[in-house]
This record gives sequence, structure tokens and C-alpha cells, in this order.
Amino acid sequence: MNFATRPNFEAISSAPVMQRARGTARIGTKQRDGKTCIDTLFQEGCGKIRLPRTHSSALEAVFINTAGGITGGDHLRWGADIAPEGRLVITTQACERSYRSTGDTAHVEADINVGADAHLDWLPQETILFEASKLDRRLTIRLDEGATLTAIEAVLLGRDAMGEEARDAQFSDTWRIFRGDRLIHAEATRLTGDGSERDGLSLLRGCRAFASILHVAPSADRAEQLLDRVRALHPAAGLIAASANGERLVIRAMARTGLALRKLLVPTLIELTGAGSLPRLWHL
Repeated sequence: MNFATRPNFEAISSAPVMQRARGTARIGTKQRDGKTCIDTLFQEGCGKIRLPRTHSSALEAVFINTAGGITGGDHLRWGADIAPEGRLVITTQACERSYRSTGDTAHVEADINVGADAHLDWLPQETILFEASKLDRRLTIRLDEGATLTAIEAVLLGRDAMGEEARDAQFSDTWRIFRGDRLIHAEATRLTGDGSERDGLSLLRGCRAFASILHVAPSADRAEQLLDRVRALHPAAGLIAASANGERLVIRAMARTGLALRKLLVPTLIELTGAGSLPRLWHL
């Protein structure tokens, strides 16, 4: 005996289907007459790249998320391939915003290859974490022989003007930097929404803005030279410190507000960038 069953259309229609953003963008460079030029460009979904005109021999690429921000379940992939002896500056159009999640985690990945004797300035503007946001971010950079790097990632916990603190935001940030096949730098930052992370004296100490800068120099001697110059730029009362280990120079900074953090970071970034200046989009 067969029994026909009727689907429960009411139950099906009550389950919301959320629209999620997907974006992929990648750029490749080549050298021509001593300048770095575009060679390849791929864009898909909400991931876009724009190339403003500059007076530098370096190529500047602006990564843009046309979705206007990221939320739970979104997935963005960025990439770049820099030719030997190339100079590429990568920044973002504005601060990336990680909005409230309904449950899923947003994912942002960047995978970059830097050719021999080339230089990359990885200079995205700050990421703003909103209340109840969930973001997992991963940065992988492969440096060939003689290649150098200046990279920053900065995070703001809520918006200063709105008095937000985003105390329940969840965030993970993983860096893997290779020289050839050798891992030369690895770090991971994690916020779980636990109040001790925000208020602990050995952690954020109540600060709402923090950043890490990594500079990979061509040699350990060069890193030591830069360390002295960078430390001379830091205000005595600022929550910023630098250390050198081999070819790596690492700077950590914290501040109460995003503006205060920028004031700490900008002089150091100008000292370390291959272009000798920051992208125009960084200027307030």
C-alpha cells in the first residue's frame, strides 16, 4: 500500500536563505623600462582591483570589496604575483568592516608570491570589527631570494564616533611568511569575546585598536639598522615597540582609538615602505 505525503511548504518557506558575498581578485606584474606594470588581472564576484596613477616606479593596486563589508558566511580571496625586481604596493579603498554574524564565520584569504629582489608593501587599511562579528583572516606570502616585504594588519574594535567596543566580536588572524620553502615568520592572533582579552594588563589593557607590522629585510644587518631608526620614531609614552630577529623586524602597537593608532603607525610605515610614502588613500 502506497501513501502519498505532502511536503511541508510552510516549514520550508520559514527557513531563511541568506545571500552571501563571494569575491576573488588577483594581479600579476611585469617589468618594463625599469617600472612595474600590470601583466595579468582576474576579478570575480565582489572582488575588484583598481590601479591608480602614481609618480612612482612601483605599481599601486587597490583591493576593493564591492559588497560594502563582510558578514558571516562571506568569503573573499585576494592574490598577487610580483615579477623579479618588481615593486608592488597593495592597499584597500577604505577600512574593511566585519558586520554582525547570524552564526557563520566570514573568511578572508590573501596569497602572494614575491619574485627575486622584488618588494611588496602590503598596506590594507584598518579592519573594523562590529558587535557579534566573526572573522577568520589568513595571509600567506612567499618571498624568493632577495625579496623584501613590509606588511601591516590593524584592527579597530568598534567605531570611535559611535562609542562602540565590540566586546563580543570573534576574530582570528594567521600569518605565514616563507623564504623559498623555509618558513621564516608565523603568528596567530585570536579574540574570542572573553573580557580578559580586552582588559588584561598583558593583553589589550583596555585598548580598542591594535596593529602588527612586519618588515623582512634583505639581511640581518639591515634589519638591525632599521630597528634603531624605527625606535627613534616612537614616542616615549606610546604603546608601541619594535624588535629584530635575523632578517625580520616586528612592530606591535596599541592605542585607545583608531586615530591615535594611525599616528603611531604612519611614521614607521613611511620609513619601511619600498615606495618611501604611503598610498594616497591612507591620508586622512
